[in-house]
Amino acid sequence: MPRVPMPFDSSSVLLERHRSGDPTAFVALVEGHQGELLRLARGLLGRGSAFEDVVQEAFMRLAQTPPVIPEAALGDVDVERAHLSSWLHKVTRNLCMDVIRSETRRKRRERSVAQPDRHTGGILEVEAGDTRQAVERSLGRLPEDQREVLVLRLLAEKSYREISEITGKKVGTVGWLVSVGLKALSVELGPLLGGEPDLGLGLAQGELS
Repeated sequence: MPRVPMPFDSSSVLLERHRSGDPTAFVALVEGHQGELLRLARGLLGRGSAFEDVVQEAFMRLAQTPPVIPEAALGDVDVERAHLSSWLHKVTRNLCMDVIRSETRRKRRERSVAQPDRHTGGILEVEAGDTRQAVERSLGRLPEDQREVLVLRLLAEKSYREISEITGKKVGTVGWLVSVGLKALSVELGPLLGGEPDLGLGLAQGELS
């Protein structure tokens, strides 16, 4: 019969027991990290969304391909937990970004169907689709911290302060990352859009205060 996890069991011990087929170890891992992941996903996706499904998927990935705690961290319960927490946060954020992108594309398709352009037929829709794909490709090439804040700003339509709360970065840092990321996008997308792209990143007055 599997041993019930103790409060002092480290992340590496629980992961090893999970790999060995101990179901109680995985339950302990979920209970230890579920709250923080639900808060993260709810902050990214909103209360009315399927944020709980995203967290469930993150734990499914933990169950299927659990990370390996670095040897240098072994033996320090807090460091082990921080490493596992960072891994779970990254997986959850990536899943949330996928949901945000999918939802954004769905809304754009609905708008294009509801308001077709009578003069140019499907030309504008094709051009807009090409532009969106170019933007997404360019976002994918940015460093992770820049990509994260731009996706939250552009697709999730979060304020700088909300992005700060979600990512744990200072509001000023968020603004700097958005500025640097936008400049990088402008270099790539400028020729496509005939100038600096207008990505709707105007900074509300006082947002960085």
